[in-house]
Amino acid sequence: MDGRDWGKFLLPYEQAVEELKVKLKALRAELKARDEYAPIEFVTGRVKRVSSVLEKARRLSVPLERIELGIEDIAGIRIMCQFVDDIYRVADLIRQRKDLTLVYEKDYITNYKESGYRSYHLIVEYPVQTSLGSKPVLAEIQIRTLAMNFWATIEHSLNYKYRDQLPSHVRERLRKAAEAAFQLDTEMSSIRQEIVDAQQDFEESSAIVRKVLNQIQELYFFRRVREAAQFQLRVNELWEQDDLWGLKELSHEIQAALDRAGKGGVT
Repeated sequence: MDGRDWGKFLLPYEQAVEELKVKLKALRAELKARDEYAPIEFVTGRVKRVSSVLEKARRLSVPLERIELGIEDIAGIRIMCQFVDDIYRVADLIRQRKDLTLVYEKDYITNYKESGYRSYHLIVEYPVQTSLGSKPVLAEIQIRTLAMNFWATIEHSLNYKYRDQLPSHVRERLRKAAEAAFQLDTEMSSIRQEIVDAQQDFEESSAIVRKVLNQIQELYFFRRVREAAQFQLRVNELWEQDDLWGLKELSHEIQAALDRAGKGGVT
């Protein structure tokens, strides 16, 4: 090991991970607001431990003075999607970004590894603004479905246990599990629209209920206690009947009551 200060060395990578997480989560929120569906389910990130960096450098025969260029995943971002098609849409969105530079990409979904590993990898160069000026760092963005991630997490744990020397029977069972996970993704993709429609209906229903309950709270603020209580009873009935249209109409009624209360002032 050389004499560098590894804490300081990793600082730009830690900053890159935090900034990319914030930006990708913001992208998810924007897509959800615009399209009512976001291909990004959630985003996580991590910086490799020094021991992992050194072990990978040894395994790949990367000299310590070339670690910044030779180890591309010191900073790692993972994006989880519901469907395989979402992966390619997210990859395209990342390619179009102006705040990072795509170095290259690896499609381990179409060209999955012998082990069964599936994921989409983007190696990007991200400029971190430090106290010493701009510093470009390499980061790996992995995009995968929840099923792919579950499989990869199990494989990682087993490789750690067996020190990357998996017994043949374990490797074979992992390959079968990978095929089963991909079959699940394929089946889910075949009913994608039904799933998305159901999720959107649920979110719309939840949103209108939140709106109505907030409106009722405002009525209590105006001391319209009896009116608020009556509206609450109607909300309960409509919710039990799963009457979304009725809840929307009730929201208009409550808003009209709020407008009257506002004009009359607090009594």
